Amino acid sequence: MVRKILQSGNPILRAKSKPVTKVDKKTLEVIKDLKDTLKTQKIPEGVGLAAPQIGKNVRIFLADYKGFERVVINPEIVSISKKKVANKEKGKNKNEILEGCLSLPFYYGPLTRANKVTLKYLNEKGEEIKEDFTDFNAQIVLHEIDHLDGILFVDRLLEDKRTLYKVENDEWEEVELI
Repeated sequence: MVRKILQSGNPILRAKSKPVTKVDKKTLEVIKDLKDTLKTQKIPEGVGLAAPQIGKNVRIFLADYKGFERVVINPEIVSISKKKVANKEKGKNKNEILEGCLSLPFYYGPLTRANKVTLKYLNEKGEEIKEDFTDFNAQIVLHEIDHLDGILFVDRLLEDKRTLYKVENDEWEEVELI
């Protein structure tokens, strides 16, 4: 079922999600709702969605981007690379992209995340998986894990003293973070 995506300011998005105790019918319903909801997101398009974003306070997210599709339950970070330093030749970090969020649509900010993360998690069959994620897929995974911990990407922007931008009618406007 397509669910409404909670918007920033909703306290559910700030709560730490509870682990899934077993992959049962209820868990599979949350996964189906996540898939159905993400599939309908066209403007802006989403590449991942976490259970808290549809009002479910459980540790489940999915990623869906250009053939990269994962259902992730109870993710644990096994290892994470250090953030890359700026590429002095180009003057910017190659791992920095304008990150956005369906819970804060049309707002974007330049974030640098680790380019490799190893996770241990359960898939939707309840099987334990250990997998490495790199580059943009790592960025998606880390963004969604943040959601499970009650963290929004704007929090990361504040930590890094970076700029938030709002896009309206193809115009980019700088927004002050307080």
